[in-house]
Amino acid sequence: MDFSNISLNGPQLESVMYTEGPLLILAGAGSGKTRVLTYRIAHLIDDCGVKPHNILAITFTNKAAKSMRDRVDSIVGGAAQSVWVSTFHSMCVRMLRRFGTMLGYTDTFSIYDSDDVKIVMRDLLKELNIDSKYVKEKAAMGTISAWKNTLTEPEDVVIQDNSFYEQQVLRVYRAYKEYMLKNNAMDFDDLIMNTVKLFKEHPDALDYWQNRFKYIMVDEYQDTNIAQFELVRLLAQKNRNLCVVGDDDQSIYKFRGADIHNILQFEDNYPDAKVVRLEQNYRSTQKILDIANAVITNNKERKVKKLWSDNHEDIAVNYMRYAGGNDEAVGVVSHIRRMHEKGIDYKDMAVLYRTNLQSRVFEEKLIQANIPYKIYGGINFYARKEIKDVLAYLKMFGNSSDDLSIKRIINIPKRGIGDTTVAKLVEFANEQNCSIIEAIDNPFLTASLGKSAAKVASFAESMREFDPSAIKSIKDFTSDIIEKIGYKDYLKTECETTEEYVERMDNINEFLSKAADYDANTENPNLAEFLQEISLLSDIDNLGSTDTVNLMTIHGSKGLEFKVVFLVGLEEGLFPHVRSLYSDDTTDIEEERRLFYVGVTRAMTYLYMSNAKERVNKGQFIRTEVSRFVDEVPPDMLGISHDFLKNNDVMKAMASSPKVSATKKKSPMKTLANPYQLGKNVKADSLDYGVGDRVAHVKFGMGTVKEIIERPKDFEVGVQFDEAGYKKMFAGFAKLKKI
Repeated sequence: MDFSNISLNGPQLESVMYTEGPLLILAGAGSGKTRVLTYRIAHLIDDCGVKPHNILAITFTNKAAKSMRDRVDSIVGGAAQSVWVSTFHSMCVRMLRRFGTMLGYTDTFSIYDSDDVKIVMRDLLKELNIDSKYVKEKAAMGTISAWKNTLTEPEDVVIQDNSFYEQQVLRVYRAYKEYMLKNNAMDFDDLIMNTVKLFKEHPDALDYWQNRFKYIMVDEYQDTNIAQFELVRLLAQKNRNLCVVGDDDQSIYKFRGADIHNILQFEDNYPDAKVVRLEQNYRSTQKILDIANAVITNNKERKVKKLWSDNHEDIAVNYMRYAGGNDEAVGVVSHIRRMHEKGIDYKDMAVLYRTNLQSRVFEEKLIQANIPYKIYGGINFYARKEIKDVLAYLKMFGNSSDDLSIKRIINIPKRGIGDTTVAKLVEFANEQNCSIIEAIDNPFLTASLGKSAAKVASFAESMREFDPSAIKSIKDFTSDIIEKIGYKDYLKTECETTEEYVERMDNINEFLSKAADYDANTENPNLAEFLQEISLLSDIDNLGSTDTVNLMTIHGSKGLEFKVVFLVGLEEGLFPHVRSLYSDDTTDIEEERRLFYVGVTRAMTYLYMSNAKERVNKGQFIRTEVSRFVDEVPPDMLGISHDFLKNNDVMKAMASSPKVSATKKKSPMKTLANPYQLGKNVKADSLDYGVGDRVAHVKFGMGTVKEIIERPKDFEVGVQFDEAGYKKMFAGFAKLKKI
């Protein structure tokens, strides 16, 4: 193979040519590692005379495996088909099909996915008389999976602090092992664990595969767990031609069992290993890489490396600190619109956040701006079950004829009203030509429902405690519903892990924040109006478009790249996540910093980092602290830095804005200074600005007055804002300030 015609840099070529003995390739983000692995395989076949079937390449996804196989095929032709390029699980299936009989399985064993396992867990919990209040199916699955990922058999489990929970799960684990063997089945964790077991208990099986695979390559090595590490170690120990590729700075899957020490301690496990660093980045500008390098160097557990690029485009990295979460979303959407006007496709832009619940406000602003978007790794905020449950209650109170909503919530929380009773209710309502609510109040209904009549009557009576006609605050009314129906307790019984419960409650609190925001910006809160606003925001027709803005968590963005990246919510407690701040494990903060590094290095040309001075949480304005990751960036690396609450001209001009009228009801949420509280519908008797003047608006920023029209009750002012575009508004409402 003539490498003079192949564009590989020095370290890349060195990685390709070094074929004998252990090799660690520390491949920084965007450094072309897939290209290196592809040419390394081709070099082994074409130049070293290695037979294709003696090469094993392990990846983490089927997509990556197919991509690598196709690339090798394009270089060496049909010979590539004999190279084993597969995921860990696919590899283990093939090995166990051949030698699984040694472990008591036939070669036709079944593979159970997570749904299958969940059903087995449910049956075993019943069989063992383990109360689901103490051990949830999903929680048991998670604990058992963690044990398997560390190659811990039931007899090796050490119960921590005499934990009752772990004792019960251990009982399930023992029964589960017996069940799976009896049913000739394995789950995904079993595939790896049983392959390791096969190799340790049956040396002849291990010897067969060691002789087969003389050259082994593992991609994304930083994401391997203990079981995968041991599997690779066993396969490679005879020939020792092991090449692992990875980046410790991108190790972000600890919660899945990944162990960063596998890559950090590679040289300890293989003292004669050669180490090659791929530090030239082919994705991002140097200004973006400078940010990533500056922050990640604060981690102690890492291999030293520094990304660099030949791309020295003079495009600044922007950092913006907005007044509130809504302002942050408005600002991001404004930048998206501007980028699109410059000719950048929506699909080349991404909004990256730490947790899925952050998507809601960005979804809303994108819909309002008629910008198509798609959420990856999550679902539309208003499509989440807990949000649909709460909305169904509100819709029922807003429209008593909404049978769909009533059918949804009549047994949420559990009231002993089953599907049969609901069917009878619907049948009776149809016969009487009335709504379900009206049917419930019909004295003749009792005969149709029998014993269930009392439960339905109890439901109706509990709903009469709420008076939608007396609503003064949508947030308070919604909170009252959640509290009185016992929805939090219901979620506790429905959720299978503490993490799931916390996530769902976070979504509920985010919805309450939306309601509180509506209250704060509405003179007379109205349930029908609020529901209409929500219904419009729930319109997700644009999600099918191919040219869409990408919304995703940073975890979900790994391996991807975008021309424009918005890294949002950079606040202590949000990013880094609050769990890492209170964790006893100090390395959790380092994992959060690696996550920041991954987010930054997704950007190719434009990077916008932002946060909010205040956020609404559970109806309260909470002041936030700037993320430590922002503080770790030298100020001179940020080309434009705005503090939209303290330092810029807009907020200085707003400092003297009149407060909301004393006669307006103050919402309980307003415990902190509210930057959004401005007078509303107040006639502006005189204006201190005219056409052509520069003015400031608390939300839209600075702009130029283009027209002033006197109306019967107020002046209508047209302003061309620098960021938000052209807006028309009444002067008394807008409270513009001349600057």
